Amino acid sequence: MIKFLDNKLFRYLFVFLFLNSSVLPVESSSALAAWAINSKGVLELRTKPNANLKAYFQKANQTYGDRFWVDFPGELKNPRILKGNGPIKEIRLGKPNKGKTRLVIEFKEDTYLKPLTWQMVGLDQNRWRIKLFNPKYFFKKIGEGTVEKKRENIKANQKNLIHKKKNNYGYLKLPEVKRNKFEVVIDPGHGGPDPGAIGIGGIRETDVVLEVSKIVKNLLSEKGVKVSLTRANDVDLDLSPRVSIANNTDADIFVSIHANASRGKRRDINGLETFYYRGWKGRLLAKRIQKQILRVSPGSPDRGVKQGRFYVIKNTRMPAVLVEIGFLTGRLDARRLEKITHRKRLAYAIAKGILEYLDKVG
Repeated sequence: MIKFLDNKLFRYLFVFLFLNSSVLPVESSSALAAWAINSKGVLELRTKPNANLKAYFQKANQTYGDRFWVDFPGELKNPRILKGNGPIKEIRLGKPNKGKTRLVIEFKEDTYLKPLTWQMVGLDQNRWRIKLFNPKYFFKKIGEGTVEKKRENIKANQKNLIHKKKNNYGYLKLPEVKRNKFEVVIDPGHGGPDPGAIGIGGIRETDVVLEVSKIVKNLLSEKGVKVSLTRANDVDLDLSPRVSIANNTDADIFVSIHANASRGKRRDINGLETFYYRGWKGRLLAKRIQKQILRVSPGSPDRGVKQGRFYVIKNTRMPAVLVEIGFLTGRLDARRLEKITHRKRLAYAIAKGILEYLDKVG
């Protein structure tokens, strides 16, 4: 997701991509491993896995032309300037602060750019892509290092993955907890005549979250956790009965799973967030789940762990959270949420966050 800020002093665009709370030590080498701008005006980056990237755009001033830059953790050892071509004046690699690396792309005067449409997309744990300009400008590819994965490595990884998938979810290496000790209530949001959010292509929140919830239940059950679903089908269920199910079973935790929608159905708004009502246990549970769902959703913005007053987490007697697994109206999130493979990843992430919490407080 891209936020565009504007004031009288300067205008810039800021993207914050957060995949992991870990940050490289100050003295470590740069997280930027390779970069390239291809002939179609697309900047491609390869980084160390789960790196934190910050990207900016600033309009021209008396000294510089329009500039786009990305900051990476880790210190660049060899600052340098490369001559550009086509609409790009030059590319600069430097270290703006100790322990940081900056890749700056400066454009020539009168280059037509549309930064409001720019979106940094995470392709996997260490590859990123953003389209900066249209092919109408002649541009000869420029870059350093190899950005793309080797095809033979991709095929080998696919074969390994297929081999590992023999026993459904056994290959996922979820944390172990004491069997038959914990009880969890999973609440798929909405249902019946209430479909929840309606996203791009008619994708419905009720369908997405029910499927994710059922997979979470299976994953936790295999680990010896007793799991109850507030609804197992597309049925109408008010908020009060959902809370009663949790309170009557005296569950250890309650997790309500939802998908988001933006006002006006803006396709540029994407992201994941997790809410809790009160207490350190609720906050810890929310943080564990949020961390995991971000890891399986590279490029989707981290909207954070927040306190909320939603009925189902306010009125349950145990630690409770409400998870928003993405925007069905967002271009990036909707494309993922319509696929069963991504729903399985999210279910795995939620289950892992829950198991980490239970292991911690158990």
